[in-house]
Amino acid sequence: MTHAMIPSPESMAYLAQVKTMPTVAIVALEFAVCVSKWATRRATRRALKQLTVWQLEDVGLTPRQAHSEASKVFWRA
Repeated sequence: MTHAMIPSPESMAYLAQVKTMPTVAIVALEFAVCVSKWATRRATRRALKQLTVWQLEDVGLTPRQAHSEASKVFWRA
């Protein structure tokens, strides 16, 4: 399976701030930023489920904290 290259939220946010674009383009960019954040959250939470206890300790999380974060839906921060 191949993955599409997702622009960083920072670069999308910068483009969304450019006011010389048509309103529709600005709305489309804001939507793209939102979807990009969701995709990042989803991927991060899926990866978090795969970490072992010692890996979680290495990043400063308990298994309970990791489970709590990983069980959130992607649109929740």
